[in-house]
Amino acid sequence: MQPVLLSRPTLVANQRSFSWISDKICGIIEQPTPKWWWACFAVSVFVASFAVAGLTYLVATGIGVWGLRSPVSWGWAIVNFVFWIGIGHAGTLISAILCLLRQKWRTSINRAAEAMTIFAVVCAGIFPVFHVGRVWLMWYLLPVPTSDGIWQNFRSPLEWDVFAVSIYGAVSVLFCYVGMIPDLGLLRDRFTVAGRRLRAFFYGLFAMGWRGSNRHWSNYEMAYTLLAGIATALVVSVHSVVSFDFAVSLIPGWHTTIFPPYFVASAIYSGLGMVLTLMLPLRAVYKLEDLVTQHHIDNICKITLATGSMVGYAYIMEFFIAWYSANPNEGFTFVNRAFGPYAWAYWIMVTCNFAVPQCFWFKSVRRNTALVWVLSILLNVGMWMERFVIVCTSLARDFLPSSWSYYSPSIVDVVTFVGTFGVFGMLFLLFIRFLPLMPMAEIKAITPQADVHADPGHT
Repeated sequence: MQPVLLSRPTLVANQRSFSWISDKICGIIEQPTPKWWWACFAVSVFVASFAVAGLTYLVATGIGVWGLRSPVSWGWAIVNFVFWIGIGHAGTLISAILCLLRQKWRTSINRAAEAMTIFAVVCAGIFPVFHVGRVWLMWYLLPVPTSDGIWQNFRSPLEWDVFAVSIYGAVSVLFCYVGMIPDLGLLRDRFTVAGRRLRAFFYGLFAMGWRGSNRHWSNYEMAYTLLAGIATALVVSVHSVVSFDFAVSLIPGWHTTIFPPYFVASAIYSGLGMVLTLMLPLRAVYKLEDLVTQHHIDNICKITLATGSMVGYAYIMEFFIAWYSANPNEGFTFVNRAFGPYAWAYWIMVTCNFAVPQCFWFKSVRRNTALVWVLSILLNVGMWMERFVIVCTSLARDFLPSSWSYYSPSIVDVVTFVGTFGVFGMLFLLFIRFLPLMPMAEIKAITPQADVHADPGHT
């Protein structure tokens, strides 16, 4: 009795050839810039100017222009920092972890996710840099000896953030660049044939002499795998370190050991939501349905469902831990979150982060691209609300009732945060215009014609 062989899902639809894959992806760079790109870029630059204006006014006037007031000494700056760092984790998950697990379906979306990681880290880095108040003294955060003999407090998790985020950003850039080298070599050759020498020179410069020889491929695969292993460790450690900003304190609602895994699951969850938000419009605009198939969307939705369920479990466990600890301060904090002055933010968070992803149980929802895109936006709204609830509700009502207050952001807070979306959009638009959106070499490797055993007549 012969076992039934289950058919594997097609990762590149319609049996596309190697040349079609190269022409499709390189065509995004080689063709004239479309009008919609200029329109989106102009809007992104305009919105990014909000951040420039807000930060300029902040430096010129002082950090008091933010909505910080006792007892809420941390506000939107820390909320936005944690939010953007979380966005950047999906790139490492899709590229590094799924690479080590030999998940071939990652190939069509990993490049965009890697770029998203880098740009999200850039946006995240803005807030702690300006949160120090005196930006020109930010180098004090680095372990550099001074004439005053003043050293950083290496026992502070805020100092740990400096090392964790900077290392994560550097490894993410290196990981993305190494994976792009074969594609840069192909673009160099295509622009050379087309007679566009200036662009061929720049692509060739960053291709580092790539020729596609057996030795080049061997070194490339070794380096890429090593970086994937390093990035996998970082994706867990970085957001765990970020969670220590809260977990090592004595503030009710923060002082809990569940924060590291809770923050990592939340980060991957929010990053996958942003991947869907970015890739689905690009899939439609550039007609990439044969490369980003329904199977890819299904898998992202399923992982989002899994991580969203983990986040929902963490919400429930927080209440259980507060009750089981028999600490009246902990119990009050969580009751205050759900039914106090910030109840509106808490229930938006629960709805978007736990209820909304449950829709992905249904195949009809996963196959409705427009609905998936709308849900992905709600996921990111919920994740921002989660950071807001964690930071502000615990501080607004601390141990001293006479100091309780209701935190509201200032216009500078709002303008700066909105401006970071412009920075992110501007960088991402430049990426899709001048760099390959997908790894052509990896996509070709998963097609049937790349398998030497695919032809039954082959011996």
